[in-house]
Amino acid sequence: MSKPGSTVCFAARLALAACFVTSNAIAQLENPNVVPNPYDTVPGIWAELPDGRTWGATSTVYYAGDGHIWAAERCGGNTNCLDTPDIDPIFLINPQGRIIKSFGAGLIVWPHGIHVDFEGNVWIADARGDTERMKGHQVHKFSADGELLMSLGLPGVAGKGNNIFDQPNDVFVAPNGDIFVADGHSSDGNNRIVKYNSAGEYLLEWGGKGTGPGQLDVPHALAMDSQGRLFVADRGNSRLQIFEQDGTWVATWTQFGRPSGLYIDGNDMLYSADSESNTGPGRNPGWYRGIRIGSAATGFVSAFIPDPNTGAASGTSVAEGVTADEQGNVYGAEVAQRMLRRYEPRE
Repeated sequence: MSKPGSTVCFAARLALAACFVTSNAIAQLENPNVVPNPYDTVPGIWAELPDGRTWGATSTVYYAGDGHIWAAERCGGNTNCLDTPDIDPIFLINPQGRIIKSFGAGLIVWPHGIHVDFEGNVWIADARGDTERMKGHQVHKFSADGELLMSLGLPGVAGKGNNIFDQPNDVFVAPNGDIFVADGHSSDGNNRIVKYNSAGEYLLEWGGKGTGPGQLDVPHALAMDSQGRLFVADRGNSRLQIFEQDGTWVATWTQFGRPSGLYIDGNDMLYSADSESNTGPGRNPGWYRGIRIGSAATGFVSAFIPDPNTGAASGTSVAEGVTADEQGNVYGAEVAQRMLRRYEPRE
């Protein structure tokens, strides 16, 4: 891994090579869209919801092991799930695309980020609040059977404090049990990473609005590599940033696009879901949306699953959340298209 101020050579397989400076994060590939796509899209809706339900907006998906996937959707729409209190927004999906377990009805306003820890517990970031019913603006820890085990943040209260969030985006649990929360969803909001111990006790935080190293603009997703480095999807700045677990800045990468979702598998392959590039002024113009796949160790981007609409778009398009299984299948959670999509590697 490069150190601050060093230069790293980056090349996309079968594409043009280029170099970028990690300390400034301003250099980009000559053509960032020319990367091979070695995947086939599974046609239609891969996972059917129970009772004839249709998918709502879904921004998050996470691998559960044994070919199973956890996903969350916004109760058939993209608004308050408390308005449909009998509908479970969180699903466990088997390798055949069947829903085998669900939970969360009446507990979550707007599911946004999901994480599965090393004990199989399911963590949800609830990125909106309901002041009338005093829910939301929290991070919840559930058992795999849907039992609520812990909550961080004050229910229904938006703010900034040791245990107060404003639209938390994502959560990640390190192997030692420490908890990291990406807070929050508004560009004018908290723009910070907050760290807790396994008991939910506040330890530290870092960030603040800005474009410099360590500063953030909508920290939208989190992932961690085998070295224990925390990867942050700094979406508003069209980059990802890498940190040590004490908040020390390590590097800034722009070659993975404008990341909304991040996932790092057991082989240190990094999956970055870009749903916003080229969708408005300042939103990474000229970059295609899609899922970029490469090495978390070197930053080398080796594959790209593009949005079928490669031109400009008026809003988010295709995958906002992403995960992958051991067989190499990739899963994209889509807000605008309201579905969970599966991509299979070509033989």
